[in-house]
Amino acid sequence: MPNYRDFALRKLASVAPRYLPFADVATDEVPLSRLLRLSLFQVTVGMALVLLMGTLNRVMIVELNVSAALVAGMLALPLLFAPFRALIGFKSDTYRSALGWRRVPYIWKGTMYQFGGFAIMPFALLTLSGYGEAVDAPRWIGLSSAALAFLMVGAGLHIVQTVGLALATDLVNEEDQPKVVGLMYVMLLLGMFFSAMIYGALLSNYTPGRLIQVIQGSAVVTVALNLLALWKQEARDRNVARQMEMAPRSRFKDAWGRLMAQPGAVRLLVLIGLGTFGFGMADVLLEPYGGQVLGLSVGQTTKLTALLACGTLVGFGIASRNLSQGGIPLRLAAFGALIGLPGFAAIILSSEVVEVSLFLAGTFATGLGAGLFGHATLTATIRNAPSDQIGLSLGMWGAVQATCAGLGIALAGIVRDILVVTPTFAGLRVSTPYNIVFLIEMAFLASAIIIVIPILLRSARSGDARTQPKPVEAP
Repeated sequence: MPNYRDFALRKLASVAPRYLPFADVATDEVPLSRLLRLSLFQVTVGMALVLLMGTLNRVMIVELNVSAALVAGMLALPLLFAPFRALIGFKSDTYRSALGWRRVPYIWKGTMYQFGGFAIMPFALLTLSGYGEAVDAPRWIGLSSAALAFLMVGAGLHIVQTVGLALATDLVNEEDQPKVVGLMYVMLLLGMFFSAMIYGALLSNYTPGRLIQVIQGSAVVTVALNLLALWKQEARDRNVARQMEMAPRSRFKDAWGRLMAQPGAVRLLVLIGLGTFGFGMADVLLEPYGGQVLGLSVGQTTKLTALLACGTLVGFGIASRNLSQGGIPLRLAAFGALIGLPGFAAIILSSEVVEVSLFLAGTFATGLGAGLFGHATLTATIRNAPSDQIGLSLGMWGAVQATCAGLGIALAGIVRDILVVTPTFAGLRVSTPYNIVFLIEMAFLASAIIIVIPILLRSARSGDARTQPKPVEAP
């Protein structure tokens, strides 16, 4: 009798390297199944991002009638921890554990932060909005508990993602490190896509009770998936005495100075910051925009995050093929920023003609541009880093990206609220404040393009090899 299970696994292994970007990084020592299991930590990060940036910001603004500026401030709280991603990456590079682990203790600690934040979040939000019996509760209780919940979830996902990516690079050869990180980000996008679809279905008939169930269910799933992801991934060094007697590692200040001394490192950080501002400000406004301007339901607007993630996934796939065939990372980053311009233009135009399909097309285009830009700058960051500073370089990339994304989210909500209450805009359509924010994003993307063009021209004239990818075999 044929073994259908083995046949299915062989077929999956044969098609995965072709249709799943970066899957060719798998080897006999580190099979694709092990890498995909490790990538479950990215799925939980994607769940948290969808819940915070997508579902909850729409629910708080529209259903719970919380100020958009206050919501944006809550969603931006994780940026307080974002700059520490570089430090966390450095610590996980040099950590000496009595149990023989470097990465696992940090990932588990981050998981516990996520769980604790999700556990108190739903009741904090209902208290903050004054819903039901919470109408008589002091406002500072809801405000402080909601702030604590968002800060804990944000700190947890920053720790888990930074150290998890470093653990993934530990498992493969140096030349495959950009590809395994790319695979992890593909799984992040897939996690965002499917969790957005699930959240949209669960909240299609919104009630406060259902919101509590969804958030607390996410807390349990986060712990379960992260535990499964970590199981037997990092080898333990059982020579505890040798671990504890190791010579002290370099200080963070020295390691940071050595990384920043790499040619083009500062310019790359500026480029990452501008592009992240350009793509990130819309995260807090797309779902309220769809609900208030185009009349979409909670379930429909939650699926917008899935569409955005789908576009980003396509961008990652295109970037993977382009870079593996000799593409230049910074040129691809400029192309991604360029795609974002007509994407935001389509979103703005959708409010003028009240056309949902145009809005969806613009959302997909911005996701596509963000995918190209994100993978290109990630690859450039890894290739520009010394081989013993991968954790620090990933932390640096994540710190700049997360900090600028958080600032962009806060800025978007504040600008939108200021425009709503400004007498000059009284009587104008509800879409006007949103569209002005989208125009600001287009200005940031144009600035990123302006920054990167001179670098490309200078590199083309000098033949700087740092803009060229290391030669790899095309999948």
